[in-house]
Amino acid sequence: MSYSRDQLIELLRSEALQTGEFTLASGAKANYYLDCRNITLHPKGAGVIAEGMLEVIKARGPLPAAVGGMAIGADPITASIVTIAGQKDLPLKGFMVRKEPKGHGMGKQVEGPVKPGDKVIIVEDVITSGGSAIKAVEAARAFGLEVDCVIAIIDRLAGGEEAFKAIGVELITLTTIKDFGL
Repeated sequence: MSYSRDQLIELLRSEALQTGEFTLASGAKANYYLDCRNITLHPKGAGVIAEGMLEVIKARGPLPAAVGGMAIGADPITASIVTIAGQKDLPLKGFMVRKEPKGHGMGKQVEGPVKPGDKVIIVEDVITSGGSAIKAVEAARAFGLEVDCVIAIIDRLAGGEEAFKAIGVELITLTTIKDFGL
């Protein structure tokens, strides 16, 4: 499988984009909603997203140690990327960031085969204000990971890019809401 931006946009349009009145995670009101779980958990969508993000990752230079993000939204993206990376013999691991440290066991907030000092990329589905991915960046940094960038499926163009610049992290997206004429 190879990455097709046009195929991703068509899948987003047919599977994820909904119109109406919605309250977003940021608290903002919107007349459209992107339910990207409908595409990250879709048999074609998962592969297209992973191929697109892997293309971005490989273009950045040396592979990071791992990709991951905030549970639950980033989990299927991470799993798809790691699966396709494995099929291509790329040594890319995955990790997840819990919303809060686990209350038992080792009490970790960052889970997976990563260690302090590893270079990682945070993955996300939709960027609005950037809040969820910024929390993932902060938790990863607190764990000792070096965050290279954030890669997302789509940017709503609602201030997220500026929020990432403020914390010194580049945001890269496969699409923006402009691709849908909204």
